[in-house]
Amino acid sequence: MADSTPLLLSRSDSSNESKQPPSLDETIERCIGEFGLAQFLQAILVSFAWVFDAQQTFISVFTDAEPKWHCTSDSCSSFSDICHLPQNSWAWDSPNDTSIISEWGLQCASSIIKGLPASSFFMGCLIGGLMLATLADSLLGRKNLLFLSCLMMSFSGFFTIFSNNIWIYSALKFVNGVGRATIGTCALVLSTELVGNRWRSQVGVIGFFCFTLGFLTLPAFAYINRGSSWRTLYLWTSVPTIFYSMLVHFLVRESPRWLFVRGRKEEAVTILKSIATAGGSGILMSFSNLDFGKEAWNVDTYSAIKILLKKKWACRRLLTVMAVVFGIGMVYYGMPLGLGNLSFNLYLSVTFNALSELPASLVTFFLVDKLNRKDSLLVFTTLSGVCSILSVAMGETSANLQMGLELVSFFSACTAFNISLIYTLELFPTCVRNSAISMARQSLVFGGMFSPVLVAVGSKNRFLSYGIFGMVIGICGLFVICLPETRGRTICDTMDEEEYNSTNNDLPVLG
Repeated sequence: MADSTPLLLSRSDSSNESKQPPSLDETIERCIGEFGLAQFLQAILVSFAWVFDAQQTFISVFTDAEPKWHCTSDSCSSFSDICHLPQNSWAWDSPNDTSIISEWGLQCASSIIKGLPASSFFMGCLIGGLMLATLADSLLGRKNLLFLSCLMMSFSGFFTIFSNNIWIYSALKFVNGVGRATIGTCALVLSTELVGNRWRSQVGVIGFFCFTLGFLTLPAFAYINRGSSWRTLYLWTSVPTIFYSMLVHFLVRESPRWLFVRGRKEEAVTILKSIATAGGSGILMSFSNLDFGKEAWNVDTYSAIKILLKKKWACRRLLTVMAVVFGIGMVYYGMPLGLGNLSFNLYLSVTFNALSELPASLVTFFLVDKLNRKDSLLVFTTLSGVCSILSVAMGETSANLQMGLELVSFFSACTAFNISLIYTLELFPTCVRNSAISMARQSLVFGGMFSPVLVAVGSKNRFLSYGIFGMVIGICGLFVICLPETRGRTICDTMDEEEYNSTNNDLPVLG
């Protein structure tokens, strides 16, 4: 890197003037480059937030599902429209309180009303991401925002138990979405900034495994409580999240990279001492002789967004990433929500989709260092789109093949989502990384926000759901061609470092 690159760490010892000063990333790398037990425990604890993220994201698949019903008189037929039958000629197969549809008599409500709670949740995710995302890069930091977000999501989920109509329920789902919005972003960024470059991708994938675990626990909890009120499911998922929030507050460490960028050197050094490996602990003495320049742009809550929009190269990258992830969101959120429209058992369908996340995480974990980001995203988004459209073309001729195509499409979307997060993490420097990833996730949520309505309409015409999902993810995936490749390069900490590397094509490759 050239001597003119600003905001690098400089030594006060004049005897080293002839040597090129190390960057912040290089200096921290010498301390935490090896993966120690303390880093592993921190990564696991932080990444576990994804478990509760997944549960709240897909819980409406069960709580908002329309239950099966049966006829109770000869004037009724199972092929009849339930809305045109006398009330005393049919009955629900399960108790009324197993779903909000049966408890509040919403079986004949419009698609917009039925999809209102899920849409409110995604709207909350979108607004929460826009409101809270930059706080992790500015005032609060990664740890504090993760703690507050988990706390908000857990309490709103708990108070959902006391809802007595769909309007209060939808309002609490909105608050739940606001709290959930930044959890995945903070967990990913914080866990990866606590380790060196060599382990960054693998640690990032831990969160994806935890998300899969959370997704898998949902059908298990729902099956155990299949005859109970839908409120029980919220109780089972919200109370553990409250206890987890306390663990985050007392046990999780803040990102030393963020602390250095904010000019809080003493706190950063203290954290590095607690997590540094044996080989890196002796190097910490050198921090006392280094002068760390605070990122000049990071001066207010929304400065990170301002920088991303002001710098042309950053704005171009951000908009491109958001376009790609928007298409992924259509499939990623839409397909699980649409499982109720299939003829398969709902518990098995959700379980199969949750299990699809496991091979997606494994593929990302083992191949993330071997595959180019651009090529991988292009392949998986295309495959997801093709399979989604083919599942519509199959019609009802083969239910097993239709389900298989749906699973392949969802698996491909999951893998594309995992890779897109790692890719975005590498495209942006520390000072705006959390905000950039959060904006990408909001684009994912924005795509998912259309899913509940499309799923409701698609119950009568599957092309209006799965067909549109496939077309959108296929077209949006093509935008990845406009992005630079990042596999194997070091991550930068300031905008000036990243801009210098981008302008001069100085992309250092590790090992």
